[in-house]
Amino acid sequence: MSKKKEKTLKERLRRLEEIADELDRDDTELETSVALFEEGVALARECGKALDEAELKIVELKGRLDETFEEKEEE
Repeated sequence: MSKKKEKTLKERLRRLEEIADELDRDDTELETSVALFEEGVALARECGKALDEAELKIVELKGRLDETFEEKEEE
């Protein structure tokens, strides 16, 4: 059983750029454009989720760091 490798944020953003370029072309068929747009929306959601998770992690880590400094100041 093969595991599907999850794409990195960088890979997703690169694919979004490719989709935008393809949608900008005048010769892209309507059906292809709709499929690309749908893929782009899904990728944008995934990127947003990944960025939200990263932000949450940073906030949590900063909170821990602040607590460490507060504890040292109390000593």
